Amino acid sequence: MMGTKRIELRTRDGHIIPVGSVTFEPDGPGSRFKLALDLTDFRDHFLSMREFKCAEGPELQCYVPYPYKNLATVTRADLSWLEHSLIFFFKAPTDYGAKLANGLYYTMRVTDAGIVGTPQSVDLNEIAAPPGNPDVPPLGPESRSDIEPRARWIEELFIR
Repeated sequence: MMGTKRIELRTRDGHIIPVGSVTFEPDGPGSRFKLALDLTDFRDHFLSMREFKCAEGPELQCYVPYPYKNLATVTRADLSWLEHSLIFFFKAPTDYGAKLANGLYYTMRVTDAGIVGTPQSVDLNEIAAPPGNPDVPPLGPESRSDIEPRARWIEELFIR
């Protein structure tokens, strides 16, 4: 993984929402990465005494910056820190406040077409306090659960 790649979200109806870019730089057995988010297509929402950038559709999908140290490294087999850099929550447009229990974690895999992320459910309240070991991504597989296909408005994240 090297070079600058686009980050996009794909909705159920095939609409593409640009999120920004990520630049990979080879480093030892993997790569370091740097995000350059461009949330121009997202709207500001003041929820639960905090401002969030949200994509608007049948539901809102709001970006949640990972609040702690992030090693910003990946390998083809372990994209955890990149996944932690692109977490969101969803809510109905009529719901009040931010519902961090409705977290979305895009589990990523490297394919011939680029990196593809499939949303999984996660309770983002788990990262309300700093992790015990900041060198280990805290939202591991045991923290996440699968989502029924087509249950969420945004179905995939692409990096290409």
